[in-house]
Amino acid sequence: MSRTRLGRKLIRAMLWLLFGAFFLFPLYAMADFSTRDLLAGGRTLRAWANLVTDDALYSAIVISLLLAVFTVVAMLVLLVPTMIWVRLRAPWAKGLVEFLCLLPLTIPALVIVVGLHNVYLWVTYFLGESALTLTFVYVVLVLPFAYRALDTALSAIDLQTLAEAARSLGAGWTTTILRVVVPNIWSGILSAAFISIAVVLGEYTIASLSGYETLPVAIVAIGKNDGPTSVAASLAVLALGFVLLLALSLLTRGRRRVEGVLP
Repeated sequence: MSRTRLGRKLIRAMLWLLFGAFFLFPLYAMADFSTRDLLAGGRTLRAWANLVTDDALYSAIVISLLLAVFTVVAMLVLLVPTMIWVRLRAPWAKGLVEFLCLLPLTIPALVIVVGLHNVYLWVTYFLGESALTLTFVYVVLVLPFAYRALDTALSAIDLQTLAEAARSLGAGWTTTILRVVVPNIWSGILSAAFISIAVVLGEYTIASLSGYETLPVAIVAIGKNDGPTSVAASLAVLALGFVLLLALSLLTRGRRRVEGVLP
C-alpha cells in the first residue's frame, strides 16, 4: 500500500512539473525577451518602464482599465437583478434570457461591428468619439460568460426561500437583492467580474475595426517597432489575469472556510 501511495505521489509530482513547465516556460521566455537589451547586450528594464513613460501606451492602458471597470459595473447592474427577477417572478422567461445572453457567442466580431455601425453613429453623436463608448459593446460580449457564472451561483442557493423570508421581514426588493441574495452568490459575482475583465483586456478585433486605441491595439502597433515593450505589455496583462484568478480562488476558499465554521 505504501509503495502504491508513493508511486501515485511521484506520478502526481511529475504531472505537476510537466504542467508547470508547459505553462511557465512561455512566461519565462516573455520575461527574458522583455528584459534583454538587443543592441548592447545584458539586461534592461526599459521595456517595462515604457509601460508608464510611453504616453500612447499609458493612455491605452488607462482606457482598457476604465473599460474593464465600466463593463463590469454595467454587466452586474443589468444581469444580476434581471436573473433574480426571472427566477422569482418569470421562470417561463429563463430560456429566452439564456438564449439572448449566449447569442453573442455565435456572432463573429466583424458582424457585430458592422451591425452596430449605424447605432454607434447616434452613440458618438450624443456621447462623443471616446473609446469608453466601447463599454456598450463589451457588455454584450461578456454576457455569455457572466451569465454562466451567475446562473451557477444562483442554482446553488434556495433563492425563493431567501427572498420570501426577507420580504416577510419587511425588506424591500433592493434590500433583498443587496443584503440577502448578493452575499450568497458572491463567488459567482466575482467569477463573472474577473472573467469580464479578462475578456475586455484581451479584446482586439472590435476595438481595432472601430478605430479605438485600447491596450491590445496598442500592443500590436508597438510590436511592429518595439518588440520588447510589446511583449512586456502582454506579460503584464497575463500577470494581471493570473492575479485576478488567484484572488478569486483565495476569496472563494476563505468564504467557504468561514461558512464552514459558522453554525
